[in-house]
Amino acid sequence: MKKIFYILTLFLFKFNIAYSLIEVDITRGNLDPLPIAVSPLHVDPQSNNYQDVKTKELGELISSIVEKNFRSTGLFNPLNKDAFVQKPDIAHLKPRFEDWRLITAQALVTGKLLIKDEKLKIEFRLWDVAANKEMIALAFTTTPSNWRRVAHIISDKIYERLTGETGYFDTRIIYVSETGPRTQRIKKLAIMDQDGENTKYLTLGNELVLTPRFNPTNQLVTYLSYFRNLPRVYLLDIETGIQEVVGNFPGMTFAPRFSPDGKKIIMSFAEDGNSDIYTMDLESRLVERITEDSSIDTSPSYSPDGKYITFNSDRSGLQQIYIMKSDGSGVKRISFGDGLYGTPVWSPRGDLIAFTKVRGGKFYIGVMRSDGSGERLLTENFYQEAPSWSPNGRLLVFYRETKSGKKGEGFTARLWSIDITGYNERELKTETDASDPSWSSLLSK
Repeated sequence: MKKIFYILTLFLFKFNIAYSLIEVDITRGNLDPLPIAVSPLHVDPQSNNYQDVKTKELGELISSIVEKNFRSTGLFNPLNKDAFVQKPDIAHLKPRFEDWRLITAQALVTGKLLIKDEKLKIEFRLWDVAANKEMIALAFTTTPSNWRRVAHIISDKIYERLTGETGYFDTRIIYVSETGPRTQRIKKLAIMDQDGENTKYLTLGNELVLTPRFNPTNQLVTYLSYFRNLPRVYLLDIETGIQEVVGNFPGMTFAPRFSPDGKKIIMSFAEDGNSDIYTMDLESRLVERITEDSSIDTSPSYSPDGKYITFNSDRSGLQQIYIMKSDGSGVKRISFGDGLYGTPVWSPRGDLIAFTKVRGGKFYIGVMRSDGSGERLLTENFYQEAPSWSPNGRLLVFYRETKSGKKGEGFTARLWSIDITGYNERELKTETDASDPSWSSLLSK
């Protein structure tokens, strides 16, 4: 797989760190989205033609991606371009703020692009309409084929400036693509941009694949595949396409996840009729047993600092969530609500643990603090599971099965996302049915 080549140069023109009058409340989901105007990028008349997309259309395409990203957050309300009075080239030089205030815009994004000597240069500015001032101005130089990525990077920069949080638009989601009847599903590894574009299939579907998981430090993926009906753990480099077998694990009960530094994987498998948690050093391939209990311990996930592990276990009689130190000591139960808890995943920010809960015949996706307090159930359905965090800890992606047909005899499996506030629940676009999602770290760190 061809390695992605993106930003050659990042120039900082100006960064005004003074606080503006704009305030984006990131704690209340989509209750009061910020009105923002995203002007089409002005195309410099000196630009050369670009063969993949007409150069004059690029300005509108890039602004439309930025606009779509903002709308998807539930925090912003991109305004209709038909109401814009000022032309893109003039607005980029100096906005007439009174014109933008008339259409209720509180923030304004302007920009221009130039394609010359097989390089694409994009400038953009973010303006505080109420305060009549520029908030940030940046320029990117890259290859023309990377225009879509630049749109996501611009979105991240603006999102961070307005919310104070790191963005998540320049990311990818890997998942299991599913086709065929329920009893004969063909499952392939697939990857796409977080907005559903640029889907690529990484396996052929000859073997069953399950639970792909991104390395938090790079674009390496681990996943579980069945070779001759035996579970085998693989490592796959998304950029190069190089794949290697980590090992065969006949008693595998839950596919592995990476440690925060990406140097280990943690997993659970059964030995002598008992399921425990193990780690493997990816360099030495040394396997270490972490738990040793007569119960079923599974679904392990590291805290972002690597000091703790959360997992689920039935050692109390029912499946509940526990935490322990990374060496297996200090085991502590943290879930005490009604129902069964599973698939705990620690937030990249370290403040929350996401989980799946089964109660009263329904499946819930929820979050709780790492000490078990503050449990909140975000969404419910007759079947949904496998939450995975966005790299900034703001959203969860998961998969949901929905009944279909007049008598509910069929089903579809789709990816959904939801804000940790419980708002802005939406389906993510995929070409096929989809399950077992995993969200990558930012590509442009």
